[in-house]
Amino acid sequence: MSDTPIGREVLVVANSRSGASLGRPDRVPDVRRRMPGATVHELAGDETLDDVVADAMTGENPPTVLAILGGDGSVSRAAHLARRHDLTLLVLPNGTFNHFARSAGIPDVDAGLDAYAAADIRSVAVAEASVNGAEPITVLNAVSLGAYPEFLAERERRTSLGKWWGGAVAAWREMHDAHAVEIARGGRRASVWSVFAGVGRNDPGRIATMQRATLGDPTIDIRVHHARGTRARAIASLAFGRKTVTVLRALRVMPPASDIERILDDDFEIDVRAGSAPDIWVHDGELEDVGQDGFRLRVRAVPDGLRVYLPAR
Repeated sequence: MSDTPIGREVLVVANSRSGASLGRPDRVPDVRRRMPGATVHELAGDETLDDVVADAMTGENPPTVLAILGGDGSVSRAAHLARRHDLTLLVLPNGTFNHFARSAGIPDVDAGLDAYAAADIRSVAVAEASVNGAEPITVLNAVSLGAYPEFLAERERRTSLGKWWGGAVAAWREMHDAHAVEIARGGRRASVWSVFAGVGRNDPGRIATMQRATLGDPTIDIRVHHARGTRARAIASLAFGRKTVTVLRALRVMPPASDIERILDDDFEIDVRAGSAPDIWVHDGELEDVGQDGFRLRVRAVPDGLRVYLPAR
């Protein structure tokens, strides 16, 4: 039997802010107990995940596995850094939605630790998103522009209310103030409420494809919601829970199928025209401010782009 402590090759970075508003218990002690050999780093308020990983890679015993204890944004950034430094990703979900983790069959921290113990490493498809030709950002779930980024920006202005109440107020405001976005692609122009570009083919009946349905499909599944209906429909289209979508359809609030254009591609590019809406976009729930007038967004599928621990088959 080997005397090597379990987890010796693992760097665990814990984002204590993830899930804090939900009153979840501290899972760091459980991680230390099950991986006593791992290096566990709890992010301080002024630290970035990028800096912590870069420092670890220059140390005497650089890790070969990057484990992230956090929510969707932290997991997405960790995936980007795992690809940059040629590391295997271990997901220990501890956020609000945990979209990628749920798609991967890892509903909680214990399931993630079980996946590590099973040592089943597989490659999954990801996407890369870039604005105006800048360095691409790794995307695990979806990219969006239009109503969803505006909703997130409005919610962030009300962080003192908490995520749920802030979201309710933001949704109410957006039903009155949502902007149509003027886009162009392949010589065609359109006025749209939103665009979602998800990793892998997804449920054709959904618009807000924030959680991927497959892990290995190197396809970008795009949903373009044309601005033919009301602002209420624009906000209703952001619903991603199956039950919520069903209820909204029964109430006839969801936009009709004729307002939704679906595009399947492996390399998708779109221009957002200057002055049509705020220059913001979202990837895996993380809001980005472009800071200039109009922009070009490219989303490209990457087959087998990330190694990740998954539940045993």
